[in-house]
Amino acid sequence: MLQNEQDPIPPAEDADLVGAALRRSLLALVVLGVVAGGAVWWFARPAAPKDSRITPLEAPLAATTGPRPPQVRFTAVGAECGVGFVHRNGATGSKLLPETMGGGVAFLDFDADGDPDLLFVNSGDWPGSTDRPAASHSRLFRNDTPAGGPWRFTDVTEGSGLDHPFYGMGAACADFDGDGLTDILLTGVGGVRLLRNRGEARFEDMTRQSGIPAEGGDWTTAAAWFDADNDGDLDLFVGRYVGWTPALDREVNNQLVGVGRAYGRPWNFPGTAPSLWRNDGTDPGTGTTRFTDVAAESGLVIRNPATGHPMAKTLAVAPIDLNEDGWVDLVMANDTVQNFVFTNRHDGTFREVGAQSGIAFDAYGQTRGAMGIDAARFRNDRALGIAIGNFANEMNALYVRQPVREQLVFADEAIPEGLGPASRLLLKFGLFFFDYDLDGRLDVLTANGHIEEDIEKIQADVRYRQPAQLFWNAGGGSTFSAAGPEECGPDLFTPVVGRGSAYADVDADGDLDVVITQINGAPLLLRNDQGLGHGWVRVRLVGDRGNLEAIGAWVTVATGDGRRLSRHVMPTKSYLSQSELTLTFGLGPATADSAEVRWPDGSNTRHAIQPRTLNVLRRAR
Repeated sequence: MLQNEQDPIPPAEDADLVGAALRRSLLALVVLGVVAGGAVWWFARPAAPKDSRITPLEAPLAATTGPRPPQVRFTAVGAECGVGFVHRNGATGSKLLPETMGGGVAFLDFDADGDPDLLFVNSGDWPGSTDRPAASHSRLFRNDTPAGGPWRFTDVTEGSGLDHPFYGMGAACADFDGDGLTDILLTGVGGVRLLRNRGEARFEDMTRQSGIPAEGGDWTTAAAWFDADNDGDLDLFVGRYVGWTPALDREVNNQLVGVGRAYGRPWNFPGTAPSLWRNDGTDPGTGTTRFTDVAAESGLVIRNPATGHPMAKTLAVAPIDLNEDGWVDLVMANDTVQNFVFTNRHDGTFREVGAQSGIAFDAYGQTRGAMGIDAARFRNDRALGIAIGNFANEMNALYVRQPVREQLVFADEAIPEGLGPASRLLLKFGLFFFDYDLDGRLDVLTANGHIEEDIEKIQADVRYRQPAQLFWNAGGGSTFSAAGPEECGPDLFTPVVGRGSAYADVDADGDLDVVITQINGAPLLLRNDQGLGHGWVRVRLVGDRGNLEAIGAWVTVATGDGRRLSRHVMPTKSYLSQSELTLTFGLGPATADSAEVRWPDGSNTRHAIQPRTLNVLRRAR
């Protein structure tokens, strides 16, 4: 019978194979023993003598610190100065998203007496609410402070036209009709309110007559007056946040572990589109100014390529001439979607170049929660910087234009410039450049505060109320360093639920004072008490009839020590807020006797100026 391939190995062959395997195992054991013995000898051998040529390791030296911020104290001025405003958001536990966004503040000279008055934007109660008293409203305070004297404001809201309920968010103030009086635009939940200044602290609601819808479900946020088409009058940009209704908010039903219902996140709501209201002129008979929304044909409506829906979730805007061609461009700070950069094409249209310019995303191509914005030449050269305050666990951004010929290229230099790492844990809203110590270099202040009252339950190292941050510009390499209570006193760093912020010289002493608003609380009014002896120059421009406040102009002051300090006449900055139009130039120990003005129409003039005083420079007719 033939043997099958599957039969077992014969016994004789089996014995031979077993013997061979045994011999191989014994040989392997011998080899292992030799290796083990060698290893024992190696590790037990005497230590070799040290080679004196080897440098021993040492602990790294601490980094050399640069100059410290100067001693400049900010002193809180309480309600005794006459500002009795307290913000209210109308919250009753439903956690509706607008409740946590807060209100802005504006310094404006509504009575044309030369000093900055104060407008606080209030939110108030929801329509139909029965849990609170009658709806609150925004408040206007006239500045009655004597030069260099104690602060004194008078509440002139009653009967002003501002004393009507409106769930407000932001403000933009300018003389849009050229009558010499500064007018007011309020943004908020339900559209906008356009209030024409009639004098004597009286404002007339011109929203419907102007062609701007007075009612609606829009949630408007950042707004800015600027001359978009270089025709000599002021146009109006109005940004929107998200597509929102109370019903949609409740349906989203955002929850936090350990907290329960929480304020919704922007990505749970649809995007929006801004408006660009073109100024079509003022009827000399009625005094009514008409506006037409040209955002779509101007190219400002950016849609998601996948869905076709608008993308913007705008909380701040910076109107600024990015490429120095004499036409104002726009940078829109968006929350959780990319920032937009619109360059002006000179023909009534804009081109969106956010990604190409480097401003749309962070250095890793990620979007951030952008809140407040400002733009300035903070290095006292031609390099423009755009600073943006971002959400918690996201650093401030500082996009700086790069010297790339004939291209608009920015790089985020927040880390090497010292504006980034120290800001990471805080949730930044208001942000602006200003020279608080009058040394001629622009510093940065941010107003901070979280959006969720119970954040400490889920993040032990994060607080709802947060201190402001002040970054002193030391110049040179790592430009900014954080100033603290040891340099500026404790008042500036009082923990608040910070939102809007603005600056102005309230008491006409030459330095810049600060106001910070907060959710459901009184604002921080902070008097700058610096006494460094630095020189300064204040400049106010008077422009042409359609733009009497010369919004969009640049002023450059040449100092005796060779510096050229450039400042932009643009009150729109920070978060939902506006700072004074008058420009302040700190001189440090230097002097200055002339200023160059590039007016909004592109013409240039030179003027003599006097230090330590207000210089009013007029456009030659």
